Amino acid sequence: MAQQPQTQATRPKVTYAEGDIVVFRDPERFWLGLPGHTFVGRVERSWTQADTRTVLYDVTELSGNRARAGISPDYMRLLPPADAMHDIDTAPLSEPDTGAMTPAAVAWLRQHLGQDSSALPAQR
Repeated sequence: MAQQPQTQATRPKVTYAEGDIVVFRDPERFWLGLPGHTFVGRVERSWTQADTRTVLYDVTELSGNRARAGISPDYMRLLPPADAMHDIDTAPLSEPDTGAMTPAAVAWLRQHLGQDSSALPAQR
């Protein structure tokens, strides 16, 4: 039997854990072209809908600290911590010019230099 190529429609099922940071979409608002359809949130819990055996998620919308119940994983995507921290993880610490760093990396360095300069990672 030939294996069907993977498409958006046959995307593998993803499960999310409590505390995961995700982007999620209100599909009705999106398909109607209405504003305010995409949000960043934190997964609070998962549960299975009894009649359809569908796993749904309760998510806290972070911009307004608003609870959103029954979000379908089909309309959620994980926001990996590595992506959020990439600019800091790759900051050119040996560069004397802070203009070569992103504002987030500069802010992180200033915060840590103000607290304890021994907390900075060793130069390579």
